[in-house]
Amino acid sequence: MTFVSTDSTFAQTLTQAADRLFHILNQFHQPRVLVVGDLCLDEFLTGQVERLSREAPVLIIRHEGTRQVPGGGANAVYNLAKLGAQVKAVGFVGDDEQGRALRSIFEQASINTDGILLDRDRPTVTKTRISGHARQSVTQQIVRVDRKSDAPPTPALQTALADYIRTNIGSVDAVVCSDYGDGTLAAPVIAAALEHPLSIVDAQTALDRYQQATIFTPNLPEAEKAVGYPLIQAGAEADLALLRRGGTDLLHLTQAKKILITRGEDGMSLFQNDGTEYHIPAFNRTDVFDVTGAGDTVAAALTLGLALGASPWEAAVLGNLAASIVVRQFGTTTTNPTEMKTALALLLEELND
Repeated sequence: MTFVSTDSTFAQTLTQAADRLFHILNQFHQPRVLVVGDLCLDEFLTGQVERLSREAPVLIIRHEGTRQVPGGGANAVYNLAKLGAQVKAVGFVGDDEQGRALRSIFEQASINTDGILLDRDRPTVTKTRISGHARQSVTQQIVRVDRKSDAPPTPALQTALADYIRTNIGSVDAVVCSDYGDGTLAAPVIAAALEHPLSIVDAQTALDRYQQATIFTPNLPEAEKAVGYPLIQAGAEADLALLRRGGTDLLHLTQAKKILITRGEDGMSLFQNDGTEYHIPAFNRTDVFDVTGAGDTVAAALTLGLALGASPWEAAVLGNLAASIVVRQFGTTTTNPTEMKTALALLLEELND
């Protein structure tokens, strides 16, 4: 179920744009990007299952290792850095080990952390996944433990974050809002972020709070939630009509210039406020192991493309290409321009066989 004209038509269009896309990828190190988001730390604890506990009907796992990686809005920050961008991270962490670990990961990746403010009243959002395995079996997740507060940041902290954004907004080429619903993107912060002429919004809910942003990148469920009706029905023509209606309604809801709806194995659809639309097929439909964090990767590559003057179609293609790489791996992960250039070359070869 794809809405591109034909695979051969897309192959021809992509081939014609290839030199331009390679040129843009070679410049990914140039843009300066400010990311304001709900910073999260993802922890992965793994071990070998030994036996059932005598204390309760639960497994006893002998700990083998712990891995900590950026999650939530922090994954958007990390994706941009790994793609080569000069990144300023903006958000909150708690006065805890998880916050210090996240800041350390960023600093090791040469990410500017001056905009990460300390919130002593709330913990760093942390999602701990505990997984176990027998001696000759695959590792499986057993439980996830979340640390977070439902209380919003204080008005003083919101104002301080907004002030930091306004102070630095003139020194960056784009602003990304990565909203996972954990309270960082309060009204004063959103208002400051949207003062930049190139604003990319990746928000799970309440898209209408980001009026007149440059582009939104909802996935299909997020788009359906925003418009209040399903965008998929049986039959390609019915789907296209619904999708077009959804794109139009999202443009009206947000007053955005562009809406990019990511649709998993069905690719992505780009709608613009001038009435033009593009439907781009998925570049990887078979080797998909984990889509966790793929939306952050799309937003990162899309942002760099737009910041470098790429057309919306070119930037969306680059976002699609980046996502096709990270979904081949388990857990939140990243890619880089070298991998993207290799993947683009292979894709062109496959499409033109």
